Amino acid sequence: MLERPLRLGTRKSPLAMAQAEEARDRLVAAHPGLTVELVPVTASGDKVLDRPLAEIGGKALWTKELDAWLLGGEIDLAVHSLKDVETLRPAEITIAAILPREDVRDVLVGAASLDELPAGTRIGTSAPRRAAQALHLRPDCQVVGFRGNVQTRLAKLAAGEADVTLLALAGLNRLGNAAVGTPLNPREWLPAPGQGAIAIECRAADDATRQLLAAIDHLPSRQAVAAERALLAALGGNCHSPIAVFTEVVGDRLAMRAALLSPDGSDKVEARHSFAPGDPQGPRDLATQLLAQAGPAIRAHFDPPEAG
Repeated sequence: MLERPLRLGTRKSPLAMAQAEEARDRLVAAHPGLTVELVPVTASGDKVLDRPLAEIGGKALWTKELDAWLLGGEIDLAVHSLKDVETLRPAEITIAAILPREDVRDVLVGAASLDELPAGTRIGTSAPRRAAQALHLRPDCQVVGFRGNVQTRLAKLAAGEADVTLLALAGLNRLGNAAVGTPLNPREWLPAPGQGAIAIECRAADDATRQLLAAIDHLPSRQAVAAERALLAALGGNCHSPIAVFTEVVGDRLAMRAALLSPDGSDKVEARHSFAPGDPQGPRDLATQLLAQAGPAIRAHFDPPEAG
């Protein structure tokens, strides 16, 4: 056991702090006598709220400060919402634990269903996936930019900056706000890759910390999100790319359903594939199938790696 507290880096937002507290509690429960100190940092993504994430640096804005602290030895591990972590990570950093995945569904806040929205309804979101799915289902509505943490977006909604918005149920559950909106069927409104999963990273060469984290790694959650991230990598998607995916465990296999959309929602392709957990070829085959079906309006937003 370490002689000093284990330093766990986290963003300062209420949701990030709640996730860090869950990670700390699980570590302490698995290793009695271990002390874990939370080290908050303000991420760049929390500082600039007036522009879409894709315009100001993408997902790295959630991770780069914690990456620097981790690689500089100022913290021992970092906690993230996995959906906010870039698909390609520095070789010196490893995702050493995935906590049990929360509910993957999105929640519609401000109305009972998308079908009931009046024409012209302003849907507040800055997520390309949510915007594209909303416009595909309701092209008579409009999307308005809407960034910030959960509390900020709910305040913007209350202030009338949009008529409805979309939030992750996992975040609402972790903040004790599960009753805020209407959960959407994940087979009809597909979630984001990695949604609902908490990832804990440490230095790849830090064997002692990796062993501590191995005790709280949840294998079924890791297998599902690893497959989703493999799909992302095979598609060559980025923070501009509208991609949605829902993964279920069916017997001893993973059943994955994914959709690619054009940003304006006018084009959509969807496909399904089933494969064994840990099979890297399964997500690649699904990516190939999706891109083969996709037209130019969709393919323009994906840059798959060269085969071989």
